[in-house]
Amino acid sequence: MPTAEPPSTAGGDRSRRWAWAGLAIVLAAGLGLRLWGVGQGLPFAYNTDEADHFVTHAVKMFATGSLNPRYFANPPAFTYLLHVLFAISYGGASGVVHTFAAHPAELYTLARVAAALLGTGALWLLYATGARLLGRGVGLLAAAIEAVAFLPVFYAHLALNDVPTLAPLTLSLLGSAGVLRRDRLRDYLIAGIGLGLACATKYTAGIAIVPFAAAVAARYLEGGRSSGRDALVGLVVAGTAALAAFLIANPYAILDFHSFQGELAHQSSLSAEAQGKLGAPKVGGLPYYLWALTWGLGWVPTLAALGGAIAVWRVDRPVGWMLVPAPLLFLAFMGLQGRYFGRWLLPIFPLLCLLAAFFALWVADAGARLLSGRRAADAGSAAAGAGSDVSVGPGARAALTGLVVAAMLAQGLVYSIHSGLVLSRPDTRSLALRWMLGHIPAGASIVVEPIAPNAWVAGIPGAPACPGHRWCKYPSLYSRISPDGSLRRVSAVPVGIEDYERTLSPALIDYYQSHGFCWVVSGSTQADRAFADPAAVPLAIAYYGALARRGTVVYRASPYGEGQGPVPFNFDWSFDYYPLAYHRPGPTVTIYRLKGGGCR
Repeated sequence: MPTAEPPSTAGGDRSRRWAWAGLAIVLAAGLGLRLWGVGQGLPFAYNTDEADHFVTHAVKMFATGSLNPRYFANPPAFTYLLHVLFAISYGGASGVVHTFAAHPAELYTLARVAAALLGTGALWLLYATGARLLGRGVGLLAAAIEAVAFLPVFYAHLALNDVPTLAPLTLSLLGSAGVLRRDRLRDYLIAGIGLGLACATKYTAGIAIVPFAAAVAARYLEGGRSSGRDALVGLVVAGTAALAAFLIANPYAILDFHSFQGELAHQSSLSAEAQGKLGAPKVGGLPYYLWALTWGLGWVPTLAALGGAIAVWRVDRPVGWMLVPAPLLFLAFMGLQGRYFGRWLLPIFPLLCLLAAFFALWVADAGARLLSGRRAADAGSAAAGAGSDVSVGPGARAALTGLVVAAMLAQGLVYSIHSGLVLSRPDTRSLALRWMLGHIPAGASIVVEPIAPNAWVAGIPGAPACPGHRWCKYPSLYSRISPDGSLRRVSAVPVGIEDYERTLSPALIDYYQSHGFCWVVSGSTQADRAFADPAAVPLAIAYYGALARRGTVVYRASPYGEGQGPVPFNFDWSFDYYPLAYHRPGPTVTIYRLKGGGCR
Protein backbone atom coordinates (compact mmCIF):
# COMPACT_ATOMS: atom_id res chain seq x y z
CA MET A 1 0.00 0.00 0.00
CA PRO A 2 1.23 3.54 -0.69
CA THR A 3 3.10 5.01 2.24
CA ALA A 4 5.48 7.90 2.75
CA GLU A 5 9.09 6.99 2.03
CA PRO A 6 11.79 7.72 4.61
CA PRO A 7 13.80 10.60 3.23
CA SER A 8 17.15 9.67 4.76
CA THR A 9 17.79 6.32 3.08
CA ALA A 10 19.56 5.76 -0.24
CA GLY A 11 16.34 4.24 -1.52
CA GLY A 12 14.51 7.35 -0.40
CA ASP A 13 17.01 9.55 -2.24
CA ARG A 14 16.55 7.47 -5.39
CA SER A 15 12.79 7.68 -5.00
CA ARG A 16 13.01 11.43 -4.61
CA ARG A 17 15.08 11.83 -7.77
CA TRP A 18 12.70 9.68 -9.80
CA ALA A 19 9.72 11.56 -8.37
CA TRP A 20 11.24 14.90 -9.27
CA ALA A 21 11.96 13.72 -12.80
CA GLY A 22 8.40 12.49 -13.11
CA LEU A 23 7.08 15.74 -11.65
CA ALA A 24 9.05 17.75 -14.21
CA ILE A 25 7.36 15.75 -16.98
CA VAL A 26 3.93 16.23 -15.40
CA LEU A 27 4.41 19.97 -14.99
CA ALA A 28 5.72 20.39 -18.54
CA ALA A 29 2.86 18.35 -20.00
CA GLY A 30 0.29 20.13 -17.83
CA LEU A 31 1.56 23.57 -18.83
CA GLY A 32 1.72 22.58 -22.49
CA LEU A 33 -1.89 21.38 -22.49
CA ARG A 34 -2.99 24.57 -20.75
CA LEU A 35 -1.18 26.90 -23.17
CA TRP A 36 -2.07 25.02 -26.34
CA GLY A 37 -4.71 27.14 -28.06
CA VAL A 38 -4.58 29.84 -25.38
CA GLY A 39 -5.20 32.50 -28.03
CA GLN A 40 -8.47 30.93 -29.18
CA GLY A 41 -11.06 33.39 -30.44
CA LEU A 42 -8.95 36.50 -29.91
CA PRO A 43 -9.18 39.41 -30.32
CA PHE A 44 -12.74 38.61 -29.24
CA ALA A 45 -13.51 37.05 -25.86
CA TYR A 46 -16.41 34.86 -26.99
CA ASN A 47 -17.01 33.39 -23.52
CA THR A 48 -19.54 35.72 -21.87
CA ASP A 49 -18.13 35.33 -18.35
CA GLU A 50 -14.59 35.97 -19.56
CA ALA A 51 -15.68 39.06 -21.48
CA ASP A 52 -17.68 40.53 -18.59
CA HIS A 53 -15.71 39.83 -15.45
CA PHE A 54 -12.04 39.74 -14.43
CA VAL A 55 -10.11 41.36 -17.29
CA THR A 56 -12.77 44.02 -17.75
CA HIS A 57 -12.88 44.91 -14.05
CA ALA A 58 -9.08 44.95 -13.79
CA VAL A 59 -9.01 47.52 -16.59
CA LYS A 60 -11.92 49.53 -15.15
CA MET A 61 -9.93 50.10 -11.97
CA PHE A 62 -7.34 51.92 -14.09
CA ALA A 63 -10.05 53.98 -15.76
CA THR A 64 -11.71 54.97 -12.47
CA GLY A 65 -8.46 55.43 -10.55
CA SER A 66 -9.86 53.34 -7.67
CA LEU A 67 -8.93 49.90 -6.40
CA ASN A 68 -12.53 49.29 -5.42
CA PRO A 69 -13.75 46.75 -8.00
CA ARG A 70 -17.38 47.67 -7.20
CA TYR A 71 -18.16 44.08 -8.08
CA PHE A 72 -18.27 41.23 -5.58
CA ALA A 73 -20.39 38.56 -7.26
CA ASN A 74 -16.98 36.95 -7.73
CA PRO A 75 -14.25 37.76 -5.20
CA PRO A 76 -11.55 40.04 -6.62
CA ALA A 77 -8.20 38.31 -5.89
CA PHE A 78 -7.73 37.23 -9.52
CA THR A 79 -8.87 40.67 -10.69
CA TYR A 80 -6.22 42.32 -8.50
CA LEU A 81 -3.56 39.92 -9.79
CA LEU A 82 -4.44 40.88 -13.37
CA HIS A 83 -4.47 44.56 -12.39
CA VAL A 84 -0.88 44.26 -11.14
CA LEU A 85 0.25 42.25 -14.18
CA PHE A 86 -1.30 44.78 -16.56
CA ALA A 87 0.32 47.70 -14.71
CA ILE A 88 3.76 46.07 -14.88
CA SER A 89 3.39 45.03 -18.52
CA TYR A 90 1.94 48.28 -19.92
CA GLY A 91 3.36 50.98 -17.69
CA GLY A 92 0.33 52.08 -15.75
CA ALA A 93 -3.19 53.32 -16.34
CA SER A 94 -2.82 55.10 -19.68
CA GLY A 95 -0.91 52.22 -21.26
CA VAL A 96 -3.38 49.62 -20.03
CA VAL A 97 -6.49 51.54 -21.11
CA HIS A 98 -5.01 52.32 -24.52
CA THR A 99 -3.91 48.71 -25.09
CA PHE A 100 -7.28 47.34 -24.05
CA ALA A 101 -9.02 49.69 -26.50
CA ALA A 102 -6.64 49.08 -29.40
CA HIS A 103 -5.26 45.57 -28.79
CA PRO A 104 -7.47 43.70 -26.30
CA ALA A 105 -6.00 40.36 -27.39
CA GLU A 106 -2.74 41.26 -25.62
CA LEU A 107 -4.44 41.68 -22.24
CA TYR A 108 -6.60 38.58 -22.63
CA THR A 109 -3.58 36.52 -23.64
CA LEU A 110 -1.63 37.71 -20.60
CA ALA A 111 -4.59 36.94 -18.33
CA ARG A 112 -5.04 33.46 -19.83
CA VAL A 113 -1.34 32.69 -19.45
CA ALA A 114 -1.58 33.75 -15.80
CA ALA A 115 -4.50 31.34 -15.30
CA ALA A 116 -2.53 28.54 -17.00
CA LEU A 117 0.55 29.17 -14.85
CA LEU A 118 -1.49 29.17 -11.64
CA GLY A 119 -3.14 25.94 -12.72
CA THR A 120 0.28 24.42 -13.33
CA GLY A 121 1.53 25.68 -9.97
CA ALA A 122 -1.42 23.91 -8.37
CA LEU A 123 -0.08 20.64 -9.82
CA TRP A 124 3.21 21.07 -7.97
CA LEU A 125 1.37 21.84 -4.74
CA LEU A 126 -0.82 18.77 -5.25
CA TYR A 127 2.26 16.59 -5.66
CA ALA A 128 3.72 17.99 -2.44
CA THR A 129 0.44 17.42 -0.60
CA GLY A 130 0.13 13.82 -1.79
CA ALA A 131 3.79 13.10 -1.01
CA ARG A 132 3.36 14.39 2.51
CA LEU A 133 0.17 12.43 3.14
CA LEU A 134 0.62 9.11 1.32
CA GLY A 135 3.98 9.05 -0.43
CA ARG A 136 5.60 10.46 -3.52
CA GLY A 137 3.97 7.95 -5.83
CA VAL A 138 0.49 9.07 -4.79
CA GLY A 139 1.46 12.73 -5.04
CA LEU A 140 2.93 12.28 -8.50
CA LEU A 141 -0.05 10.33 -9.85
CA ALA A 142 -2.53 12.80 -8.30
CA ALA A 143 -0.72 15.67 -10.02
CA ALA A 144 -0.71 13.73 -13.31
CA ILE A 145 -4.46 13.09 -13.10
CA GLU A 146 -5.20 16.79 -12.56
CA ALA A 147 -2.65 17.71 -15.25
CA VAL A 148 -4.64 15.93 -17.97
CA ALA A 149 -8.21 16.03 -16.62
CA PHE A 150 -10.46 17.84 -19.07
CA LEU A 151 -12.10 20.51 -16.89
CA PRO A 152 -8.93 21.97 -15.31
CA VAL A 153 -7.20 21.88 -18.69
CA PHE A 154 -10.00 23.53 -20.67
CA TYR A 155 -10.75 26.31 -18.16
CA ALA A 156 -7.06 27.16 -17.87
CA HIS A 157 -7.51 28.58 -21.40
CA LEU A 158 -9.87 31.29 -20.15
CA ALA A 159 -9.28 34.34 -17.95
CA LEU A 160 -11.69 33.08 -15.29
CA ASN A 161 -11.11 32.40 -11.61
CA ASP A 162 -11.94 28.67 -11.61
CA VAL A 163 -8.46 27.30 -12.34
CA PRO A 164 -6.46 30.04 -10.53
CA THR A 165 -8.39 29.12 -7.37
CA LEU A 166 -6.76 25.68 -7.40
CA ALA A 167 -3.36 27.16 -6.49
CA PRO A 168 -4.25 28.74 -3.10
CA LEU A 169 -6.76 25.98 -2.35
CA THR A 170 -4.10 23.31 -2.82
CA LEU A 171 -1.65 25.41 -0.80
CA SER A 172 -4.15 25.20 2.05
CA LEU A 173 -4.35 21.43 1.60
CA LEU A 174 -0.55 21.26 1.77
CA GLY A 175 -0.62 23.13 5.06
CA SER A 176 -3.37 20.84 6.37
CA ALA A 177 -1.29 17.82 5.39
CA GLY A 178 1.61 19.34 7.32
CA VAL A 179 -0.61 19.81 10.37
CA LEU A 180 -1.61 16.16 10.22
CA ARG A 181 1.89 14.78 9.68
CA ARG A 182 4.21 17.27 11.43
CA ASP A 183 2.04 19.56 13.53
CA ARG A 184 4.24 22.66 13.23
CA LEU A 185 3.02 26.23 13.54
CA ARG A 186 4.30 26.97 10.03
CA ASP A 187 1.85 24.37 8.71
CA TYR A 188 -1.04 26.14 10.41
CA LEU A 189 0.22 29.37 8.87
CA ILE A 190 0.37 27.85 5.36
CA ALA A 191 -3.08 26.31 5.70
CA GLY A 192 -4.54 29.63 6.84
CA ILE A 193 -2.90 31.73 4.11
CA GLY A 194 -4.03 29.28 1.43
CA LEU A 195 -7.58 29.23 2.79
CA GLY A 196 -7.84 33.02 2.88
CA LEU A 197 -6.47 33.48 -0.64
CA ALA A 198 -8.66 30.69 -1.99
CA CYS A 199 -11.82 32.27 -0.56
CA ALA A 200 -10.73 35.64 -1.94
CA THR A 201 -10.47 34.04 -5.39
CA LYS A 202 -13.64 31.93 -5.40
CA TYR A 203 -16.12 31.74 -2.54
CA THR A 204 -16.79 28.01 -2.82
CA ALA A 205 -13.09 27.32 -2.24
CA GLY A 206 -13.97 27.75 1.42
CA ILE A 207 -14.50 23.98 1.36
CA ALA A 208 -10.76 23.83 2.14
CA ILE A 209 -11.63 24.54 5.77
CA VAL A 210 -13.07 21.02 6.13
CA PRO A 211 -9.77 19.15 5.47
CA PHE A 212 -7.99 21.62 7.74
CA ALA A 213 -10.45 21.09 10.59
CA ALA A 214 -10.22 17.31 10.12
CA ALA A 215 -6.41 17.45 10.22
CA VAL A 216 -6.42 19.53 13.41
CA ALA A 217 -8.97 17.25 15.09
CA ALA A 218 -7.19 14.05 14.07
CA ARG A 219 -3.82 15.36 15.23
CA TYR A 220 -5.19 16.60 18.53
CA LEU A 221 -7.02 13.34 19.26
CA GLU A 222 -3.79 11.44 18.62
CA GLY A 223 -2.02 13.66 21.12
CA GLY A 224 0.11 15.39 18.52
CA ARG A 225 0.46 18.71 20.29
CA SER A 226 1.49 18.67 23.89
CA SER A 227 -1.62 20.41 25.15
CA GLY A 228 -4.92 21.93 24.20
CA ARG A 229 -3.27 25.32 24.58
CA ASP A 230 -0.79 24.52 21.80
CA ALA A 231 -3.62 23.41 19.52
CA LEU A 232 -5.46 26.64 20.28
CA VAL A 233 -2.35 28.64 19.38
CA GLY A 234 -2.19 26.83 16.05
CA LEU A 235 -5.84 27.56 15.33
CA VAL A 236 -5.36 31.24 16.20
CA VAL A 237 -2.38 31.41 13.84
CA ALA A 238 -4.34 29.74 11.03
CA GLY A 239 -7.45 31.85 11.58
CA THR A 240 -5.49 35.10 11.74
CA ALA A 241 -3.54 34.19 8.61
CA ALA A 242 -6.73 33.25 6.75
CA LEU A 243 -8.48 36.50 7.67
CA ALA A 244 -5.43 38.61 6.84
CA ALA A 245 -4.90 36.90 3.47
CA PHE A 246 -8.58 37.27 2.60
CA LEU A 247 -8.63 40.98 3.44
CA ILE A 248 -5.35 41.70 1.65
CA ALA A 249 -6.78 40.09 -1.49
CA ASN A 250 -10.28 41.53 -0.93
CA PRO A 251 -9.87 44.72 1.14
CA TYR A 252 -13.17 46.25 0.07
CA ALA A 253 -15.02 43.43 1.77
CA ILE A 254 -14.52 45.71 4.78
CA LEU A 255 -13.99 49.11 3.14
CA ASP A 256 -17.19 48.75 1.09
CA PHE A 257 -18.97 46.24 3.26
CA HIS A 258 -22.46 47.27 2.15
CA SER A 259 -21.75 46.51 -1.51
CA PHE A 260 -19.86 43.33 -0.61
CA GLN A 261 -22.72 42.01 1.52
CA GLY A 262 -25.36 42.94 -1.04
CA GLU A 263 -23.66 41.33 -4.03
CA LEU A 264 -22.71 38.23 -2.03
CA ALA A 265 -26.35 37.78 -1.02
CA HIS A 266 -27.46 38.36 -4.61
CA GLN A 267 -24.99 35.80 -5.96
CA SER A 268 -26.11 33.28 -3.35
CA SER A 269 -29.75 33.79 -4.32
CA LEU A 270 -28.93 33.28 -8.01
CA SER A 271 -27.16 29.99 -7.29
CA ALA A 272 -29.98 28.78 -5.08
CA GLU A 273 -32.86 29.67 -7.39
CA ALA A 274 -34.37 27.12 -9.73
CA GLN A 275 -32.50 26.71 -13.00
CA GLY A 276 -33.96 29.56 -15.01
CA LYS A 277 -31.76 29.25 -18.07
CA LEU A 278 -33.67 28.13 -21.13
CA GLY A 279 -32.36 24.76 -22.31
CA ALA A 280 -30.71 23.94 -18.98
CA PRO A 281 -30.98 20.35 -17.68
CA LYS A 282 -33.63 19.64 -15.09
CA VAL A 283 -32.27 16.38 -13.70
CA GLY A 284 -31.16 17.99 -10.43
CA GLY A 285 -27.78 19.17 -9.23
CA LEU A 286 -26.39 15.99 -7.70
CA PRO A 287 -27.07 13.71 -10.71
CA TYR A 288 -25.70 16.40 -13.00
CA TYR A 289 -22.48 16.77 -11.02
CA LEU A 290 -21.96 13.01 -10.83
CA TRP A 291 -22.36 12.90 -14.61
CA ALA A 292 -19.97 15.84 -15.02
CA LEU A 293 -17.29 13.98 -13.07
CA THR A 294 -17.36 11.12 -15.59
CA TRP A 295 -16.03 13.42 -18.31
CA GLY A 296 -14.59 16.40 -16.44
CA LEU A 297 -12.34 14.17 -14.33
CA GLY A 298 -12.84 10.88 -16.18
CA TRP A 299 -14.68 7.61 -15.58
CA VAL A 300 -11.70 5.68 -14.22
CA PRO A 301 -10.41 8.45 -11.89
CA THR A 302 -13.95 9.05 -10.62
CA LEU A 303 -14.50 5.38 -9.80
CA ALA A 304 -11.00 5.20 -8.33
CA ALA A 305 -11.77 8.21 -6.13
CA LEU A 306 -14.85 6.37 -4.88
CA GLY A 307 -12.72 3.30 -4.20
CA GLY A 308 -10.13 5.45 -2.47
CA ALA A 309 -12.79 7.05 -0.28
CA ILE A 310 -13.58 3.54 0.99
CA ALA A 311 -10.11 1.99 1.09
CA VAL A 312 -8.27 4.87 2.74
CA TRP A 313 -9.92 4.14 6.08
CA ARG A 314 -8.17 0.75 6.23
CA VAL A 315 -4.77 2.28 5.61
CA ASP A 316 -4.79 5.64 7.38
CA ARG A 317 -7.97 6.74 9.14
CA PRO A 318 -6.81 10.32 9.89
CA VAL A 319 -6.09 10.81 6.16
CA GLY A 320 -9.58 9.47 5.49
CA TRP A 321 -11.07 12.14 7.69
CA MET A 322 -9.03 14.79 5.89
CA LEU A 323 -9.81 13.72 2.32
CA VAL A 324 -13.27 12.14 2.27
CA PRO A 325 -15.84 14.36 4.05
CA ALA A 326 -15.06 17.55 2.08
CA PRO A 327 -16.01 16.23 -1.39
CA LEU A 328 -19.18 14.66 0.01
CA LEU A 329 -20.22 17.88 1.74
CA PHE A 330 -19.38 19.92 -1.36
CA LEU A 331 -21.44 17.67 -3.64
CA ALA A 332 -24.35 17.72 -1.20
CA PHE A 333 -24.29 21.52 -0.93
CA MET A 334 -23.79 22.25 -4.62
CA GLY A 335 -26.28 19.56 -5.59
CA LEU A 336 -28.98 21.42 -3.69
CA GLN A 337 -28.41 24.65 -5.63
CA GLY A 338 -30.74 25.55 -8.46
CA ARG A 339 -28.00 26.12 -11.04
CA TYR A 340 -25.17 23.76 -11.91
CA PHE A 341 -22.24 23.76 -14.28
CA GLY A 342 -19.39 21.30 -14.55
CA ARG A 343 -16.62 23.81 -13.78
CA TRP A 344 -18.17 24.53 -10.38
CA LEU A 345 -16.77 21.14 -9.31
CA LEU A 346 -13.15 22.24 -9.61
CA PRO A 347 -12.61 23.10 -5.90
CA ILE A 348 -12.83 19.39 -4.99
CA PHE A 349 -10.66 18.12 -7.86
CA PRO A 350 -7.43 18.08 -5.79
CA LEU A 351 -9.09 15.91 -3.13
CA LEU A 352 -10.60 13.57 -5.71
CA CYS A 353 -7.25 13.25 -7.51
CA LEU A 354 -5.53 12.31 -4.24
CA LEU A 355 -8.13 9.65 -3.47
CA ALA A 356 -8.00 8.31 -7.03
CA ALA A 357 -4.20 8.14 -7.05
CA PHE A 358 -4.13 6.41 -3.67
CA PHE A 359 -6.60 3.77 -4.80
CA ALA A 360 -4.88 3.20 -8.14
CA LEU A 361 -1.52 2.47 -6.51
CA TRP A 362 -3.24 0.46 -3.78
CA VAL A 363 -4.82 -1.72 -6.49
CA ALA A 364 -1.49 -2.06 -8.30
CA ASP A 365 0.21 -3.10 -5.07
CA ALA A 366 -2.57 -5.58 -4.25
CA GLY A 367 -2.32 -7.01 -7.76
CA ALA A 368 1.42 -7.48 -7.39
CA ARG A 369 0.92 -9.25 -4.07
CA LEU A 370 -1.73 -11.50 -5.57
CA LEU A 371 0.55 -12.36 -8.47
CA SER A 372 3.37 -13.10 -6.02
CA GLY A 373 1.15 -15.48 -4.11
CA ARG A 374 0.13 -17.35 -7.25
CA ARG A 375 3.73 -17.72 -8.40
CA ALA A 376 4.75 -19.01 -5.02
CA ALA A 377 1.88 -21.49 -5.00
CA ASP A 378 2.85 -22.71 -8.45
CA ALA A 379 6.40 -23.25 -7.15
CA GLY A 380 5.02 -25.45 -4.41
CA SER A 381 6.38 -23.39 -1.56
CA ALA A 382 3.96 -23.12 1.30
CA ALA A 383 5.86 -20.31 2.97
CA ALA A 384 6.08 -18.35 -0.21
CA GLY A 385 2.48 -19.21 -0.97
CA ALA A 386 1.55 -17.27 2.14
CA GLY A 387 3.01 -14.23 0.41
CA SER A 388 5.60 -13.50 3.09
CA ASP A 389 8.83 -13.60 1.09
CA VAL A 390 8.11 -14.10 -2.60
CA SER A 391 7.28 -11.14 -4.83
CA VAL A 392 7.09 -10.45 -8.52
CA GLY A 393 10.12 -8.95 -10.21
CA PRO A 394 10.51 -5.18 -10.49
CA GLY A 395 9.79 -5.32 -14.21
CA ALA A 396 6.46 -7.08 -13.72
CA ARG A 397 5.50 -4.75 -10.87
CA ALA A 398 6.39 -1.72 -12.97
CA ALA A 399 4.36 -3.05 -15.89
CA LEU A 400 1.34 -3.59 -13.66
CA THR A 401 1.68 -0.10 -12.18
CA GLY A 402 2.07 1.33 -15.66
CA LEU A 403 -1.18 -0.27 -16.80
CA VAL A 404 -3.03 1.17 -13.82
CA VAL A 405 -1.53 4.63 -14.38
CA ALA A 406 -2.38 4.50 -18.10
CA ALA A 407 -5.98 3.64 -17.26
CA MET A 408 -6.14 6.63 -14.91
CA LEU A 409 -4.78 9.10 -17.45
CA ALA A 410 -6.06 7.85 -20.81
CA GLN A 411 -9.46 9.56 -21.00
CA GLY A 412 -8.24 12.92 -19.74
CA LEU A 413 -5.22 12.87 -22.05
CA VAL A 414 -7.26 12.02 -25.15
CA TYR A 415 -9.87 14.70 -24.55
CA SER A 416 -7.40 17.36 -23.42
CA ILE A 417 -5.28 16.82 -26.54
CA HIS A 418 -8.48 17.01 -28.58
CA SER A 419 -9.31 20.25 -26.77
CA GLY A 420 -5.93 21.70 -27.71
CA LEU A 421 -6.47 20.78 -31.35
CA VAL A 422 -9.95 22.32 -31.36
CA LEU A 423 -8.92 25.54 -29.63
CA SER A 424 -5.94 26.04 -31.93
CA ARG A 425 -8.27 26.35 -34.94
CA PRO A 426 -10.28 29.45 -35.95
CA ASP A 427 -13.61 29.93 -34.20
CA THR A 428 -16.74 29.64 -36.33
CA ARG A 429 -17.66 33.21 -35.41
CA SER A 430 -14.30 34.41 -36.70
CA LEU A 431 -14.90 32.53 -39.95
CA ALA A 432 -18.37 34.06 -40.23
CA LEU A 433 -17.02 37.56 -39.61
CA ARG A 434 -14.40 37.04 -42.32
CA TRP A 435 -17.15 36.04 -44.75
CA MET A 436 -19.29 39.00 -43.76
CA LEU A 437 -16.47 41.45 -44.39
CA GLY A 438 -16.18 40.13 -47.91
CA HIS A 439 -19.88 39.77 -48.77
CA ILE A 440 -22.09 42.11 -46.72
CA PRO A 441 -21.81 45.74 -47.89
CA ALA A 442 -20.47 48.27 -45.39
CA GLY A 443 -23.34 50.20 -43.83
CA ALA A 444 -25.86 47.39 -44.31
CA SER A 445 -28.36 46.76 -41.51
CA ILE A 446 -27.92 43.36 -39.88
CA VAL A 447 -29.38 41.25 -37.10
CA VAL A 448 -26.90 39.32 -34.94
CA GLU A 449 -28.04 37.00 -32.19
CA PRO A 450 -26.11 37.45 -28.91
CA ILE A 451 -23.43 34.89 -29.79
CA ALA A 452 -20.52 37.34 -29.79
CA PRO A 453 -19.56 40.55 -27.97
CA ASN A 454 -20.58 43.92 -29.36
CA ALA A 455 -16.99 44.52 -30.44
CA TRP A 456 -17.54 41.82 -33.06
CA VAL A 457 -19.14 44.41 -35.35
CA ALA A 458 -17.85 47.56 -33.65
CA GLY A 459 -14.50 49.17 -34.23
CA ILE A 460 -14.57 48.43 -37.98
CA PRO A 461 -15.48 51.76 -39.64
CA GLY A 462 -17.67 51.75 -42.69
CA ALA A 463 -21.25 52.58 -41.69
CA PRO A 464 -21.98 56.33 -41.87
CA ALA A 465 -25.36 55.80 -40.22
CA CYS A 466 -23.68 53.93 -37.35
CA PRO A 467 -20.36 55.70 -36.61
CA GLY A 468 -17.53 53.37 -35.61
CA HIS A 469 -19.32 50.30 -36.93
CA ARG A 470 -18.99 48.31 -40.11
CA TRP A 471 -22.71 47.61 -40.15
CA CYS A 472 -25.80 48.93 -38.40
CA LYS A 473 -26.71 46.26 -35.87
CA TYR A 474 -30.24 45.58 -34.65
CA PRO A 475 -30.48 45.84 -30.82
CA SER A 476 -31.05 42.17 -30.15
CA LEU A 477 -31.32 42.52 -26.37
CA TYR A 478 -34.48 44.60 -26.60
CA SER A 479 -37.88 42.97 -26.85
CA ARG A 480 -40.43 44.31 -29.34
CA ILE A 481 -42.80 41.38 -28.83
CA SER A 482 -46.03 41.36 -26.83
CA PRO A 483 -47.08 38.19 -24.99
CA ASP A 484 -49.33 37.21 -27.92
CA GLY A 485 -46.39 37.40 -30.36
CA SER A 486 -47.38 40.66 -32.03
CA LEU A 487 -45.16 43.74 -32.21
CA ARG A 488 -45.37 46.11 -29.25
CA ARG A 489 -47.01 49.46 -29.86
CA VAL A 490 -44.64 51.09 -27.36
CA SER A 491 -40.85 51.26 -27.26
CA ALA A 492 -38.75 48.10 -26.95
CA VAL A 493 -37.94 46.72 -23.48
CA PRO A 494 -34.35 45.75 -22.55
CA VAL A 495 -33.79 42.10 -21.57
CA GLY A 496 -30.89 39.96 -20.34
CA ILE A 497 -28.96 37.63 -22.60
CA GLU A 498 -30.62 34.59 -21.01
CA ASP A 499 -34.03 35.88 -22.13
CA TYR A 500 -33.15 36.54 -25.77
CA GLU A 501 -35.12 33.56 -27.09
CA ARG A 502 -38.20 34.90 -25.31
CA THR A 503 -38.03 38.04 -27.46
CA LEU A 504 -38.54 36.16 -30.74
CA SER A 505 -41.69 35.82 -32.83
CA PRO A 506 -42.44 35.49 -36.56
CA ALA A 507 -43.66 39.08 -36.44
CA LEU A 508 -40.04 40.17 -36.17
CA ILE A 509 -39.34 38.99 -39.73
CA ASP A 510 -41.78 41.61 -41.05
CA TYR A 511 -40.14 44.24 -38.85
CA TYR A 512 -36.68 43.32 -40.13
CA GLN A 513 -37.73 43.55 -43.76
CA SER A 514 -39.67 46.77 -43.42
CA HIS A 515 -36.72 48.46 -41.67
CA GLY A 516 -34.03 47.12 -44.01
CA PHE A 517 -32.45 44.52 -41.71
CA CYS A 518 -31.90 42.06 -44.53
CA TRP A 519 -29.08 39.96 -43.07
CA VAL A 520 -29.70 37.72 -40.04
CA VAL A 521 -26.83 35.97 -38.23
CA SER A 522 -28.01 33.07 -36.06
CA GLY A 523 -25.98 30.82 -33.77
CA SER A 524 -26.75 27.38 -32.38
CA THR A 525 -25.85 28.37 -28.81
CA GLN A 526 -28.97 30.54 -28.92
CA ALA A 527 -31.31 28.70 -31.29
CA ASP A 528 -30.61 25.23 -29.89
CA ARG A 529 -31.56 26.19 -26.36
CA ALA A 530 -35.04 27.00 -27.69
CA PHE A 531 -35.29 23.63 -29.44
CA ALA A 532 -34.08 21.93 -26.23
CA ASP A 533 -37.25 23.17 -24.50
CA PRO A 534 -39.72 24.08 -27.28
CA ALA A 535 -42.77 24.12 -25.01
CA ALA A 536 -41.25 27.01 -23.06
CA VAL A 537 -40.79 29.26 -26.11
CA PRO A 538 -43.25 28.29 -28.87
CA LEU A 539 -42.96 31.74 -30.47
CA ALA A 540 -39.19 31.29 -30.82
CA ILE A 541 -39.71 27.93 -32.53
CA ALA A 542 -42.15 29.57 -34.92
CA TYR A 543 -39.67 32.40 -35.52
CA TYR A 544 -36.90 30.02 -36.60
CA GLY A 545 -39.32 28.24 -38.91
CA ALA A 546 -40.33 31.53 -40.49
CA LEU A 547 -36.69 32.60 -40.79
CA ALA A 548 -35.84 29.39 -42.68
CA ARG A 549 -38.79 29.88 -45.05
CA ARG A 550 -38.41 33.58 -45.68
CA GLY A 551 -34.65 33.76 -45.84
CA THR A 552 -31.94 32.17 -47.94
CA VAL A 553 -28.94 30.58 -46.24
CA VAL A 554 -25.93 32.37 -47.75
CA TYR A 555 -23.25 31.08 -45.37
CA ARG A 556 -22.84 28.48 -42.65
CA ALA A 557 -19.83 27.77 -40.42
CA SER A 558 -19.93 24.47 -38.53
CA PRO A 559 -17.76 23.54 -35.53
CA TYR A 560 -18.02 19.82 -36.33
CA GLY A 561 -15.73 17.53 -38.25
CA GLU A 562 -16.90 16.10 -41.56
CA GLY A 563 -19.78 13.71 -40.96
CA GLN A 564 -19.85 14.57 -37.22
CA GLY A 565 -22.40 16.27 -34.99
CA PRO A 566 -24.52 17.98 -34.11
CA VAL A 567 -24.06 17.81 -30.34
CA PRO A 568 -27.35 18.34 -28.45
CA PHE A 569 -27.45 21.64 -26.59
CA ASN A 570 -25.85 21.58 -23.16
CA PHE A 571 -24.51 24.44 -21.05
CA ASP A 572 -21.24 22.54 -20.70
CA TRP A 573 -20.67 20.64 -23.94
CA SER A 574 -21.95 23.42 -26.22
CA PHE A 575 -19.30 25.76 -24.79
CA ASP A 576 -16.34 23.60 -23.75
CA TYR A 577 -16.26 21.39 -26.88
CA TYR A 578 -15.68 18.13 -25.00
CA PRO A 579 -17.30 15.75 -27.55
CA LEU A 580 -14.91 14.45 -30.20
CA ALA A 581 -17.38 15.59 -32.87
CA TYR A 582 -15.96 19.13 -32.54
CA HIS A 583 -13.31 20.20 -35.03
CA ARG A 584 -13.13 23.88 -34.12
CA PRO A 585 -14.58 26.12 -31.37
CA GLY A 586 -17.81 28.07 -31.62
CA PRO A 587 -21.48 27.46 -32.40
CA THR A 588 -22.93 26.59 -35.78
CA VAL A 589 -23.29 30.04 -37.36
CA THR A 590 -25.92 30.46 -40.08
CA ILE A 591 -26.30 33.69 -42.07
CA TYR A 592 -29.63 34.33 -43.82
CA ARG A 593 -30.49 36.88 -46.51
CA LEU A 594 -34.15 37.84 -46.22
CA LYS A 595 -36.10 37.87 -49.48
CA GLY A 596 -39.24 39.96 -48.94
CA GLY A 597 -40.28 43.54 -48.34
CA GLY A 598 -37.45 46.05 -48.54
CA CYS A 599 -34.95 43.19 -48.84
CA ARG A 600 -36.02 42.13 -52.34
